[in-house]
Amino acid sequence: MKTYLKRWFIDGMSYLALGLFSSLIIGLIIETIGTQLKPYFDTSLFITIGQMAKTYTGAAVGVSVAYGLGASPLVIFSSAVTGMYGYELGGAAGTYIVALVTSEVGRLYSGRTKVDILLTPLLTLIIGAVVAKLIGPFIAKLMTGLGDFITFSTDQQPLLMGILVSAVFGLTLSSPISSAALALMLGIEGTAAAAATIGCCCHMIGFAVTSYGDNGIQGVIANGIGTSKIQIPNYLRNPFILVPPVIASIITAPIMTLLWPMKNVAAGAGMGTSGFVGQIMTIRTMGTSIETWLQILVFHFILPAVISYIVYRLMKNAHIIKPGDQQIMTGERT
Repeated sequence: MKTYLKRWFIDGMSYLALGLFSSLIIGLIIETIGTQLKPYFDTSLFITIGQMAKTYTGAAVGVSVAYGLGASPLVIFSSAVTGMYGYELGGAAGTYIVALVTSEVGRLYSGRTKVDILLTPLLTLIIGAVVAKLIGPFIAKLMTGLGDFITFSTDQQPLLMGILVSAVFGLTLSSPISSAALALMLGIEGTAAAAATIGCCCHMIGFAVTSYGDNGIQGVIANGIGTSKIQIPNYLRNPFILVPPVIASIITAPIMTLLWPMKNVAAGAGMGTSGFVGQIMTIRTMGTSIETWLQILVFHFILPAVISYIVYRLMKNAHIIKPGDQQIMTGERT
């Protein structure tokens, strides 16, 4: 059972995030760049590519999840079609469920007969379509309802929900589960999405700053622009290294929600500073004003770095966090 839980909720969601990044997220980035540069250059190709990438998100996600779950080639290729249908009816979560079911059920028939080239895509398309039709609308309503509830609650209770959303998404980013996939499945928007972005930024920038002594500039880049997931082996040894970024997230987000509100969309909510997607999506949502740039600087970089470092120094002086506790495993641990 443990193996299946890992496959379905860790491996599957990780490849769901890869599919989303390769289509929807990168498409939004390209379209945003094209739109911003349109007054100065002919960027119609950028805008077209971005729109196409968004259009075929379901196919990319279906294929990526099936591949990640080790489905046979014919199931993977058929998942481009079933993924599109699942996305149409149930969004990213719908595609995920369809790809998960067809990948697992496909093990029972794929490669079992001499007419596999006909039987496997036939059964995969039928099973995928039935699952999408039966489950897709329910999944869409469930995820949309949860996302709307989180968004509404954050607007009504900015202090409490700012803390909760930021902490949850920050910890999710630093866990084996994909925070990007979670945000897109829930479809959170507005201030809630901005709080989620801050939580993710606090973990990435926080670890970038606090691990500098152990990893140098390569650690700043790996944690701050890559992902804080590289710290998973380290916090399993010493969970206290999570404390600085967590405290940073529960302090920074409510300052934003209460005093200087920001907005974002789901595509940027779970990315933090990874590839600067969170910042690009913030600009896409709020515009390119000086105020937006200042808010990004303060809430995505300065406060996460300063608060995390202060807490880190206090814990280091108390010998709770020690040198080497955050060293990235690039080879033998020294």
